[in-house]
Formats: sequence, C-alpha cells, structure tokens
Amino acid sequence: MDTMTPSSERIVPIHAESMPDAHVRVCLISAGAELFAIDMGNVREVFEVEAITPVPGMPAALVGVANLRGIVIPLVDLRHVLGLPVTGPPPPYAVVVRHGTRQLGMLVDRVPEIRTVQREQFLPAIKHSQGSSRPFVSAVLRIEDRMGGVLEVPMVFEQVEGRAIR
Repeated sequence: MDTMTPSSERIVPIHAESMPDAHVRVCLISAGAELFAIDMGNVREVFEVEAITPVPGMPAALVGVANLRGIVIPLVDLRHVLGLPVTGPPPPYAVVVRHGTRQLGMLVDRVPEIRTVQREQFLPAIKHSQGSSRPFVSAVLRIEDRMGGVLEVPMVFEQVEGRAIR
C-alpha cells in the first residue's frame, strides 16, 4: 500500500531499519552536481523562485526571503550548507520543507522528482567524526545507476540555525 500521510507532528529519519513498510516516498533534488533525497513527509511544496529579497545580517547560507502567496519563506542555498562550490546565481527552484511549525525554502538546481523507493535501496551512510561538514546525511539512496545522500530535515534546520548563531 502506497499511502502518504502528513507527518508534521512526528517526523522520523529515513533509516532502512526504522521503515516498517517495504517502501517510502522521497523527493529527489540536486544541489550542484550531487543528488539528494528528502522524505516526502517533510516536503510542503516546490516553487520557481521569481525574486529573492536579501535581508541584511543574514548568515551566508541564507540568501534572503521569498513571498509565497503572502507567506515569507527564508531561502537557504543548499550548496553552501552542503559545502559545495557556490558559483553563479542562486538555483532557480525552492523546495519548501517543514520541521514542526518552521519552514525553510531549500534552493535546488532542478525541479524535483518524486519517487517511491524500496527499503533495500537505502545503504548506511559513512559515519563521520565530530564536526563533519554533512552531519545531516543519514543514509545513501541507490536509484538505478545513481546514488545520493538522504537529507534529514531536522538536521538541516539545526545546521542552518547553527550557522545563524555564529
């Protein structure tokens, strides 16, 4: 059975051992030349970014805000958060993710693809030492001939907020 239920109250990490069903729906995104997956329970919507309003004093990862039907959405350049080269203009699309009542637009290069993937397509991520540049990649997803990191949205929020405190 392939059902998707809103999980704003309880967002669980995508770990093969924590998935009771044999499959899960993910949103595939690209940042730079790399592929990443996000559990669809964390994705609110996707939109083409028409204008970014810079806000003085924001951390480097936060490029500004966008107005989405009257709601101000902070925008993060995922390339910066992931430690990828940031060249050229910001990516043209935003994937709005939520964690509790908070929302964040993650800028991505391509319109995301939605997929239902099997549990056996998830591989354990390499555990990094303390201070890893990508502590929010919890697993690796194998899709056909591609592999991508699985982003844990709560950890992305922590990373962005941690950069904001510095």
